[in-house]
Amino acid sequence: MKNYDILVIGGGAAGYFAAIACAEANPSLRTCIVERGREVLSKVRISGGGRCNVTHACFEPSELVKHYPRGSRELLGVFHRFGCRETVRWFESRGVKLKIESDGRMFPVTNSSETIVNCLQKAAENARVETLTGVRVERITASESGWNASTTHHGVFFAKKIMVAAGSSTAVWALLADLNHTIVEPVPSLFTFNIKDSRLEGLLGLSVPKAKIRIAGEKKLTAEGALLITHWGVSGPAVLRLSAWGARILHRLNYQFLVHIDWIGEDDVAEKMSQIKENLSKKTIIANPQFGLPARLWERLVAAADLASPNLRWADINKNQFHNLLAQLTDGQYKVNGKSTFKDEFVTSGGVSLKEIDFRTFESKIHKNLFLAGEIIDVDAITGGFNFQAAWAGGWIAGKEMSKNL
Repeated sequence: MKNYDILVIGGGAAGYFAAIACAEANPSLRTCIVERGREVLSKVRISGGGRCNVTHACFEPSELVKHYPRGSRELLGVFHRFGCRETVRWFESRGVKLKIESDGRMFPVTNSSETIVNCLQKAAENARVETLTGVRVERITASESGWNASTTHHGVFFAKKIMVAAGSSTAVWALLADLNHTIVEPVPSLFTFNIKDSRLEGLLGLSVPKAKIRIAGEKKLTAEGALLITHWGVSGPAVLRLSAWGARILHRLNYQFLVHIDWIGEDDVAEKMSQIKENLSKKTIIANPQFGLPARLWERLVAAADLASPNLRWADINKNQFHNLLAQLTDGQYKVNGKSTFKDEFVTSGGVSLKEIDFRTFESKIHKNLFLAGEIIDVDAITGGFNFQAAWAGGWIAGKEMSKNL
């Protein structure tokens, strides 16, 4: 049996942050991270296209929590203690400078995730945290003096306190269910929409900067932002936000539903079109794109409104034709038939019920000295560095708490 004071199951963002915070707060403790994979921090390495979207320049907790479809209420107090500003300070105090991009995302100035990985591994090494890879935990049991973690090929690990930060692992969720924790059914979040529609065919790579998109029949499921046409349908921040907020509803719909797309994303479009009709009365419609739309997308939408004649001028269209074009531009209906994972940003909605976690400490309300953080719990966010921020914050608070009373 291997004996430790602190055992962290999972070598990801939350697990590393917890182990480092614990070991730095109480250097006398024997702290160990066990990771089932062959390498640690794998998601950190691939996130942000290999640049690592560390956090977001949203420094007000009350605004920050608005980016979390699940966990916003619980995280408010957490972010008052360790928000985005604290994350920036933590990394910069260890020699890693971060930069803010135009959309608020924050990356290392090196544009390399290896900078973040190296920083975390060096901090863990300096704090004398032991890290073991290829260790698969198959059972967690409580004892009078702590916890036993039985592994497949590495025997039993004993620890006085244990933290589970194993990401979206169905196997580990099963272990926690055996400990009487409630597991909210995991479903995908942050995905793109598969759409086969003649209006989009051949427009791969075209984008608009401020579209609005909503789910038919679901008044609250709307999102705004850039929209990108892909070879399988639509993607971009607007779609990803909508998939996050609607993760459970869209799962129940088996990813078969209608979306309404407003390609322009502006107010008073009808009034602006009336002005265009008057000012450009002698201009042909199809050859003169409006509202900053890409020419090829404009042509498709004009054709869908049955206004594709090369000689048709703005002055020639009647009231019905005007409204048909307006509908294509601001309220086009598209049939979604499935989803696709967005690059390497896959996130799961679901996990350990938030009702069973004390967010002052990230300790289980069911078992003393059992801590939970990261994707293993039912917290998730939209894309933009927010999921990592929740992992850093949860890990830091749990690590500080685990260092006490030992």
